Amino acid sequence: QLQLVESGGGLVQPGGSLRLSCAASGEGLDYDAIHWFRQAPGKEREGISCISASGSNADYADSAKGRFTISRDSAKNMVYLQMNNLRPGDAAGYYCAAKSTFVRNLCVVRSRSMDYWGRGTVVNVSS
Repeated sequence: QLQLVESGGGLVQPGGSLRLSCAASGEGLDYDAIHWFRQAPGKEREGISCISASGSNADYADSAKGRFTISRDSAKNMVYLQMNNLRPGDAAGYYCAAKSTFVRNLCVVRSRSMDYWGRGTVVNVSS
């Protein structure tokens, strides 16, 4: 069974950067699109970005476009979310999730039905 562990969260000043990591174990990610979600207290969970199983395509929420970049290292079973120009509104718990698929070149950031979830890492943005 696939297990996902996030890391890289922390406290950063507005305008700063963080790189979140999602480490997978238990099985490979060759047939899993990987998604990043976030949820702030009192708010609904929001899909931020996803990367296709092949790594060839990515999708971003409007809130992430131009600031966040998702990538994956298949050899290491790792997925990353580089977050730049962070704003106070980006503060949230960030979760990676895997969606099993045979359509390896596609992911849709609006997807909500995931097969595996990590436990999350917390990002705080404050001066």
